[in-house]
Amino acid sequence: MGLNRDGECEETCIACFGALRCAIAMMLQPASPSTASLLRSRVGRVCVALQGKTLPELLERAEAALPESRFLEFRLDSLEKPAAAVQPVARFLEKARARLGEVAAIATCRRRAFGGGFRGTLAEELSILTQAARAGFSMVDVEIESAEEASKTEWEKLREAGASVLISFHDFSRTGDLDGVLARMRRYSPDFAKVVTTAESLSDSLTVLRWLESRSDEARLVGLAMGEQGLVSRILGLRAGSVFTFAAAPDGEATAPGQVTAHAQREMYRVEELDQATRIYGVAGNPVAHSLSPLMQNAAFRRERFNAVYLPLKVERMDDLLRVITELPLSGLSVTMPFKQEILPYLANLDPLSARLGACNTVRLGADKRLYGFNTDVAGVVRPLERRMALKGAKVLVLGAGGAARAAVYGLADKGAQVFVWSRNEALGAELASAAGAQSMARAEIGDIRFDALVNATPCGMVGNPEPLPLQAEEWDAGIVFDLVYNPLETPLLKMARRRGAVAIQGVEMFVQQGARQFELWTGKPAPEADMLRTVLFALHKSQTADSK
Repeated sequence: MGLNRDGECEETCIACFGALRCAIAMMLQPASPSTASLLRSRVGRVCVALQGKTLPELLERAEAALPESRFLEFRLDSLEKPAAAVQPVARFLEKARARLGEVAAIATCRRRAFGGGFRGTLAEELSILTQAARAGFSMVDVEIESAEEASKTEWEKLREAGASVLISFHDFSRTGDLDGVLARMRRYSPDFAKVVTTAESLSDSLTVLRWLESRSDEARLVGLAMGEQGLVSRILGLRAGSVFTFAAAPDGEATAPGQVTAHAQREMYRVEELDQATRIYGVAGNPVAHSLSPLMQNAAFRRERFNAVYLPLKVERMDDLLRVITELPLSGLSVTMPFKQEILPYLANLDPLSARLGACNTVRLGADKRLYGFNTDVAGVVRPLERRMALKGAKVLVLGAGGAARAAVYGLADKGAQVFVWSRNEALGAELASAAGAQSMARAEIGDIRFDALVNATPCGMVGNPEPLPLQAEEWDAGIVFDLVYNPLETPLLKMARRRGAVAIQGVEMFVQQGARQFELWTGKPAPEADMLRTVLFALHKSQTADSK
C-alpha cells in the first residue's frame, strides 16, 4: 500500500520499503485540513519566504506579507535562536487564522552546509522542525541531506508530529540531474518534493520547466531555478506543474537569488492564471533586470483581457535565445542591446525600414513558425513629434549616432523632415547622415539655425551616466525639445528647454509609443496607450521618489 498525489492509499504501490515505510506513508496525511487542500483553497500557490535578523523583524515581515499571501515560509534558520522562535511564531499564526481564516505556513531551519543559516546539529534541526509541526505549522522543509543522515527514530518523530513534510534539494551552482535528485527523495515518501537549481542560462529554466511537465503527474513537485535567468521558471513553473512557488517579502527582501515579490507575481505576471493557452512574450537583452517593458506590456495584456504574459529574458548568447524562442515557444519578442543586429540573420523577413536601419527591436512568430522582424523605435520617435508639429519640411536636429539616433534620423527623414545630425564622434555622425539622406553638422554651426525640433538620442542626462549635456544652452535654438532619456523623467536638457520657453517632450513617450506598436503587432488590437503611459509614469515616479530619500 502507498500514497497517490492526493495523499490517498493505493493498493497498487509495491515500491514501499516494508511495513515501516508503509506505516510512515500513512502518517503523511495531515489531520485537519491537509496542506494540499489548503493550497487548493483561498491560500493560493504563492508562498512568501520570510527571514529576519530578529524575531520581531521576522514577525513584522510576516504581518506585512499577509495582505499579499496567506501562505508563508518562516526561515527560522535566519534567527540566532530558532528554537525559541517556534512558539511565538505559532501564536502569530493562531491569531492570523482567527482573523483571516486559512493561513498555511512552512517551517524551515536549513543548516549552513546546505545553504541555510543554522549553525546547529542535525538532531537540533530535526527537533526544531518537530516542535514546529506540533505547534501548528502546516509543513516542514527538510533538506534531502538531512533526511539521508537522520536515524529511523528521528525521522519517525518528525513524521508523527502532524505537519506535511517537504524534502528539498538546492544546487547553488548549476542545473544538473533532476531525475537523480527526485529518485533520492522518493526513498522517504515526502508529501512534497522541492528541487531548486541555479540557472546559468535561459536554457536551464527550460530544463526545469520540461522536467516539471514530465514528472508532475508522479509526485507533488515544487521546482524552480534561482538567479536572474531563472525567473522564467518562477513565473511559468505553476503552469508547468509546480504545486506552488516562492516569492520575496513585500519589502523586496529575498531569501534566494531571483525572487520577486508576491505582488509582482500575482499582479504583474498573474502566475496563478497562466495556462497552456497563455501566449508568452518577452524582452531579450543584457541587461534587462531594470526594464519597465514587463510592467507596461503585462498591464496592457491585463487591460485588454489578452491571455498572455511578458517576461524579462536575460540573454548572453544568441543560441540560448533561439532555443527559448522555439521551445517555450515565444509568440513575440522585444529585442534590445546587444541583439538588435545579431538577430537579423535568423529572421524570415524584415520590414523595409528595419532593413534600411539594419536593426530590429520587435519579433513576431508567424503561423509558419518563422520569425518576422520590425522596428518600432522609429514610431517611438516619430509619433510624439507628429502630435505636436508637421514633420514634412521641418528642420530637426538629432544629437547622437547610436541605435536610438539611427531610428530617429531614418524615421524623420522618411517623413520628409530636413534632418541634421551632430555627434561628438564626427565620423559616425557623418556616416549616419549620409546613409539616411540627412545632413551632418559641426558643433559651431548649430547655433546658426533655428530648429523646429531638437532630439537628444544620447544617454547624457540618464541616471547613472556621468557625461555632461551634449550642448550648452546658448549653443542651440529649437521650438520643441524631445529627450529620449526617460529616467529621470525631468532630464537636465528638458529643464533647460522649459527655462527657454521650448515645448518639452519626455522620453517616456518614446518608450510607451514603441511598446504600443509592439503590442499591436503581436495582438492585432489597438494598444491601451493611456494605461501603458500611466503604468510607466507611476513606476518612474515611485522609483525616483524612493531614490531621492
